Amino acid sequence: MAMSSSIDGPADETNLTATGEIRLMPDLLTMRKIPWKKQEEMVLADMHLRPGEPWEYCPREALRRVSKVLKDEFNLEMNAGFENEFYLLKKIIRKEMEECWVPIDSKPYCSSSGFDAVSTLFQEIIAAFNSLNVVVEQLHAEAGKGQFEIALAHTACTYAADSLIFAREAVRAVANKQGLLATSVPKYALDDIGSGSHVHVSLWQNGRNVFTASDTSSQYGMSKVGEEFMAGVLAHLPSILAFTAPLPNSYDRIQPNTWSGAYQCWGNENREAPVRTACPPAVPNGFVSNFEIKSFDGCANPHLGLAAIVAAGIDGLRNHLPLPEPIIPDNSVLCFINEKDENPATLNQKLLRLPTSLSESIEALENNNMLREMIGEKLFTAIKGVRK
Repeated sequence: MAMSSSIDGPADETNLTATGEIRLMPDLLTMRKIPWKKQEEMVLADMHLRPGEPWEYCPREALRRVSKVLKDEFNLEMNAGFENEFYLLKKIIRKEMEECWVPIDSKPYCSSSGFDAVSTLFQEIIAAFNSLNVVVEQLHAEAGKGQFEIALAHTACTYAADSLIFAREAVRAVANKQGLLATSVPKYALDDIGSGSHVHVSLWQNGRNVFTASDTSSQYGMSKVGEEFMAGVLAHLPSILAFTAPLPNSYDRIQPNTWSGAYQCWGNENREAPVRTACPPAVPNGFVSNFEIKSFDGCANPHLGLAAIVAAGIDGLRNHLPLPEPIIPDNSVLCFINEKDENPATLNQKLLRLPTSLSESIEALENNNMLREMIGEKLFTAIKGVRK
């Protein structure tokens, strides 16, 4: 938890050192036979100081901890569903006898021919998901060259994070078996579309979705708790990015006019907004079932990312935070924003630009005492140190 991707040692300012021992305690409920290597098994683990004593830095424990606060204070549970985008790359040999990786095709969004070309691979990936108890709702070709997206089922947030880990492992391993490289890096090519791991969030109580309004009197199709929870997430979004967009490369993806959510705002079915309320076909007209956070990418730890989202939602509920006006899709000028203007005027209000670099998200996080308290001082400090 103190190591960056660049060195096998504790990062500065994490307050963690090479001294000490942490026990990885297997969660046997998550044990799965590995479909692509049938003689092996895989299991998720919790970090303990000693058996029965969770380590304060454990990501799975952090998500459980804030989820318990949401349950104890408000009798609510957060469900989540991930849409995971990735590129499939193949190895080629250039004239100079240099090996390099390039996208497997240049097919457009939702191309049937793009899907057909790799359908054998995806049949094996879906079989692996089934074996791992990972439920897939949709799979299709995305807009980038060689890019695809897999939408996972909506479930309790702790299970959703676990499932995403298994899904990433399966995609990478099965692709590797066929000589391909699968990558979820946020911006694989600067001249192509970035890859996100968008997450859809809803609130549940006694088996019922209470994010949705109970009647037509709601202004936005959301319940009061839904509005307040989402307002908390929106208010703390600059700090949340330190969890959900954890690499410098993440901010190459979060740009205007790329449907990645560059400005601090929300909208109903507005895909240019980082927070989007959604109304799938089964939801009655005028109501919404959940909201999507677009500024979440495939290099984020899903347990830590969801823990930050739950914590921000709790703050919204505790302080009854109000939602600002939405960016209305029909009148949105988000697609015509002057990128040199960091505070573009739209609909008689100002839109704040979300952090444009990891340094800016760290700065927002450092000043966020609510997340410091909810996540825990030690883990909060380690996250900042690793990001730096």
